[in-house]
Amino acid sequence: MKRTVFFISDGTGITAETLGHSLLAQFDTVDFDQITIPYVKDEEKVRDAVSRINKAAMSDDMPPLVFSTVINDDIRVMLSQSKAFMLDIFSSFLKPLEGALGAESSYSVGKSHSIVDDQSYKVRIDSVHYALDNDDGARTRHYDMADVILIGVSRSGKTPTCLYLALQFGIKAANYPLTEDDLDDLNLPKALREHRSKLFGLSIEPERLAAIRTERKPNSRYASINQCESEVRGAEAIFNRFGIPYVNSTHASIEEISTKVIEAAGIKRRLA
Repeated sequence: MKRTVFFISDGTGITAETLGHSLLAQFDTVDFDQITIPYVKDEEKVRDAVSRINKAAMSDDMPPLVFSTVINDDIRVMLSQSKAFMLDIFSSFLKPLEGALGAESSYSVGKSHSIVDDQSYKVRIDSVHYALDNDDGARTRHYDMADVILIGVSRSGKTPTCLYLALQFGIKAANYPLTEDDLDDLNLPKALREHRSKLFGLSIEPERLAAIRTERKPNSRYASINQCESEVRGAEAIFNRFGIPYVNSTHASIEEISTKVIEAAGIKRRLA
């Protein structure tokens, strides 16, 4: 089965996409053609959006799904006249929340993704800079400033996880790649020993690791299944020997890995 899905917003559309993707992921048997239409703020934009929705309805011979986070009442009314199954996210939750809180919503566009204040912005930028400066073991002298230090074999997902932790939560995350020398000795590198309480490991299935490395260096020893199996086995032996918590990143998204790191390591988020 195939269905067309629209994410429509008078802002970036990130909120509509995030909630929509979470819900649609529950339907494995349906193939979704997903279309995002951001910044629907005026009559011309909404008419264009309605036209695209109606064309999809005719083409598919069934109503598209529309996840909407539009605030403006007039635009929402126009959207509701399209040939779609509407999921109006804000109207479903804001009105009940107003009743529960005894307060009116500000009905501000894009508020959840705005820079709330200068301090939050500074925390985010400082954390991103820290992640970049302390990536891949390039520098180790500032590990005392880290909230967490991710360790694992090359291409196990350390760098993107560090950047996500920094950008999303303001967490200062460094990462260090375990080399063949470390894995042969089954010992912690000297730079990590005094920071054991901050260490968190990422593991990965050897087959997946080989596929990732093959994209970078095809037909190399680095990407061979034997090398990947040996490195993963050695990394997990180090994790177990030194009591370092770790997760398997093979089938997890960056968001899922980051959440597991925060929960398991007991890290405090600087940004909500």
